[in-house]
Amino acid sequence: MSGGGFLDVSGVDVHYGQAILAVRNVTMEVRPGTVVSLFGANGAGKTTILKAISKLLGQERGEVTKGKITWCGEAVDRLSAADLVARGIVQVMEGRRIFPQLTVEENLMAGAFVRRPSRTQMAAGLDQIYEWFPRLKERRKTRAGLTSGGEQQMLAIGRALMTKPVLVLLDEPSMGLAPIIVQEIFAIIKKMNRENGVSFLIAEQNANLAMKYADYCYILETGTVVMGGEAAKLSARGDIKEFYLGSNKCDAPAEIAAS
Repeated sequence: MSGGGFLDVSGVDVHYGQAILAVRNVTMEVRPGTVVSLFGANGAGKTTILKAISKLLGQERGEVTKGKITWCGEAVDRLSAADLVARGIVQVMEGRRIFPQLTVEENLMAGAFVRRPSRTQMAAGLDQIYEWFPRLKERRKTRAGLTSGGEQQMLAIGRALMTKPVLVLLDEPSMGLAPIIVQEIFAIIKKMNRENGVSFLIAEQNANLAMKYADYCYILETGTVVMGGEAAKLSARGDIKEFYLGSNKCDAPAEIAAS
């Protein structure tokens, strides 16, 4: 991928508490209308990168100490998390984080309030979400805390989509869900991308998912991007298949580690 002026992360370091270096010299991008996966093991730095982009590091005493992140040509260090949502970036946090005492529909409506929609716009937004996620329509009057894990993940994504985003950052959407539900969610994500042009940056531990549904993939190890490229080409490589798509070896191939 080459500079497209949409989302650009260039040479970024992130420290926590001014002491722990969590991410080092990360460079990556997302182009308009694409699905990009950020694949790596637990602790590789995926969540840190997403929070650096969405300006949510501060609540954990984290900060970008080197490099630059730009959104549509504007440096994000000048913007707040709320500013970024208004400009089209929204993050779905790991663990869903829905409002359990509110109904499914009330959760969705909460996502729309940042836009101050009219009643007509609110109704249209809900109809769109229910078209994408029929399960949510069936459960719309149910308290969100009483829904299944898969339904809560759909709800978290649907609530984010009520902000009318251009780019959605998804953190570990498959975590804790049955494989059949995960496949359903990723199929919906791909449909939204193709039919509505919503871009996605997905942090994911499951290599098969990361490469199957993405256009581009970046592989992250110990806070550093070790490889990136078109997902189809990466998944076709023998060394990638051996190590990331099923091998039980403990060490990465030398050619990957050196990339």
